[in-house]
Amino acid sequence: MHVSETNDSGYQVLARKYRPADFDALIGQEAMVRTLKNAFETDRIAHAFILTGVRGVGKTTTARIIAKGLNCVGPDGQGGPTVQPCGQCEPCRAIAESRHVDVLEMDAASRTGVGDIREIIDSVRYRAASARYKVYIIDEVHMLSTSAFNALLKTLEEPPPHVVFIFATTEIRKVPVTVLSRCQRFDLRRIEPEALMAFLADVAKKEGAEIAGDALALITRAAEGSVRDALSLLDQAIAHGAGATTAEQVRAMLGLADRGRVLDLFDLIMKGDAAGALAELSAQYSDGADPLAVLRDLAELTHWISTLKIDAALGDDPTIAPDERGRGREMAEGLSMRALARAWQMLLKALEEVANAPNAMMAAEMAVIRLTHVSELPSPEEILRKLEGLPSSDGPPASPGPAAPNGGNGGGVSARGHGGSSVGAPARPSGGPVAQLAAVSTTEPDRAAAPNRAAALAPFARFDDVVALIREKRDVKLLTEVEDYLRLARFEPGLIEFQLAPGAPNDFPGALKRRLEEWTRARWVVSVVAEGGADTLAEVARGAADDLRRRALEHPLVLAALETFPEIDPGAIKATPIADPDSTPDPELGMDGPDYGDGEFLDADDPYLDPFGEDL
Repeated sequence: MHVSETNDSGYQVLARKYRPADFDALIGQEAMVRTLKNAFETDRIAHAFILTGVRGVGKTTTARIIAKGLNCVGPDGQGGPTVQPCGQCEPCRAIAESRHVDVLEMDAASRTGVGDIREIIDSVRYRAASARYKVYIIDEVHMLSTSAFNALLKTLEEPPPHVVFIFATTEIRKVPVTVLSRCQRFDLRRIEPEALMAFLADVAKKEGAEIAGDALALITRAAEGSVRDALSLLDQAIAHGAGATTAEQVRAMLGLADRGRVLDLFDLIMKGDAAGALAELSAQYSDGADPLAVLRDLAELTHWISTLKIDAALGDDPTIAPDERGRGREMAEGLSMRALARAWQMLLKALEEVANAPNAMMAAEMAVIRLTHVSELPSPEEILRKLEGLPSSDGPPASPGPAAPNGGNGGGVSARGHGGSSVGAPARPSGGPVAQLAAVSTTEPDRAAAPNRAAALAPFARFDDVVALIREKRDVKLLTEVEDYLRLARFEPGLIEFQLAPGAPNDFPGALKRRLEEWTRARWVVSVVAEGGADTLAEVARGAADDLRRRALEHPLVLAALETFPEIDPGAIKATPIADPDSTPDPELGMDGPDYGDGEFLDADDPYLDPFGEDL
C-alpha cells in the first residue's frame, strides 16, 4: 500500500501518514474505483466529478488520486493518464505535497462569493503551465453562494478540454440540481466494520503498537465508518496505552461505559428494578462514564436488540464480543417489541433532556427511574382484555366478566367520529373528554365487572329511568349537565350513545359513566358520537313551553284582552303551568319534575292554561 511520505521535520499523524496514494489503497469504495478505472482505460474521463459522503471516507483523497492519475508521466516521463499513478514523477510528488501549480484546491467554506469563482473562470482559458490537465478541486462545494453557483454554470457545462473540475461535499442536497446535472456523481460509502478493523490492525502492526482486538472494535464502533476518525482515535489510543492498549483503556479514553455493564443496566431497567438500575448507573458514573454516553449506549443497545428480535442474523457484528451477542439474543427473546419501542422513544427524549440539563447525572437518573416504572406496563390491548374478562395474549386468563353490549370496548368510553374510533385505543390526543374517559375505564374494573350485570341493569329499560336515578341521588350538577348537554342518539340498558351539545364540560361523559357504575355497580358503556343526537331535555322543555305560550296567545280570551289593553306586550305574557297534585316537590333540586324554565311543573294533559292562572 502506497502512503504519503513522513514529514521529516517531525511526527505526522496517522490520518495523514496512511492517506491512500492510489486507488488500490482506497478501502471500501469498490464501485467508484471500478468506474474510474474503466473510464481511464477507455479514455472516457468526464470533465467534472462530484464526490459526496460522510466525513473521513476519502472524498478529498479520491480527488487528489484522480488529479495524479490525469497528470502522471511515469518514472521515465513518457506515461499518460493512468489509474496507477507512479508516485515518483514530479507531478505525482507535487500533487501529493499540495504544491502543484496546475492543481488548485479551494475551500468553498472560506471562499464562497462570486469574486472567488470569477478568478477560476478567468484562469480556465489558459492552458496548464506544466501538467497535462489543469485540475480544480473545490472542497465543501455546498458552501458556495447561489450567485457563485450560477456564475460557474456556463464554464462547468462547457469547460476547455484541458480543464477538469472535482467537487467534494458532505451535503449533496444543498448543491443545486443544475450543478449536479453537469457532473459525474460518486457516493462514497461508510467503511464496513470488518474492513475498517482489518485496516486498523494493519496500521497498528506497521506502527509497532500492540492493541487488543476488542479495543479495535471499540474504536471502529466510535468511528462510525469514517477512516479518518478511526485513525485519529487509533493514534490517540496508542499514545494513551504507551504501546500496549487494552479495551479498558480505550473505553476510559472515549468516556464509554463497559458494554457488559450497559447490558446489566439495561437488564435491570427492563426488569423494573429501579434501585438496582440507579446503583449501576451511579457505579458507572463513579468509574468515569459520561451520563450522556451511557444513555446513548442504552439507545444503541435498544436498537440492536430490536433488530435481533426481527432477524437473529443481524447480531453477527464483528465489533460486538461473542458473549455480548449471546446476551443480546436472550434479551431479544424475552422482551416484547412494544416494550423495546417504548424504551427507544423514552431514551430519545432522555438524550435531549440530559444534553440540556444543568446536571446531567440527575437528568440521567430521572430517565432511568421513568424507564423502570414503565417497563412492565400492560399494553392497551391487555387492559381492554382484562376489562372485558378475556384472556391476555401474554399471560393467564383474567377473571371472567361479560362483554360490553354491541361489542363494547370493555366498559371504556368511546368516541366516534364520522368513521367511529375507540377512545381506549392508543395515540389519542390527551386533554379532551375522550382521553380523560379512557383513564376512567382502567380505574375501577371491579365495579365494571359486576357478576350479575343483567339484573343490575334491569330497572333501567328507558333513558327516563336513568334521569330518575340521577334525581333520586340528588346530583344537581350531573342532572343539569344531562338536561343541557346530552343529545341522546341510542340507549340500551348499560349503553348510552349521545352527541354533546355546545359548551359541554370536558369531564361530563366521564362523570356520567362513573356515577352510573357507582350507583348501579354494573358496567356502563358511554359513547360520544359526532351526529344523530336528539334534542336535549332542556331543549324539549323549552319547546314545550314555547308551544304552550303560542297556544295561549291564540286563545280568544287572550286575544280579547290584548285588544282591550293594547299597551300589553305579548312577549311579556307568561303561561303559568299548573302543578301536578300528585307531584312531590323536591326542595333541593328546586323542581317537581322536568324544569321548563318558566314554571314549576308542566301538566301536559291540560292543553290550555289561562295566562292569569285560571284553568281554561
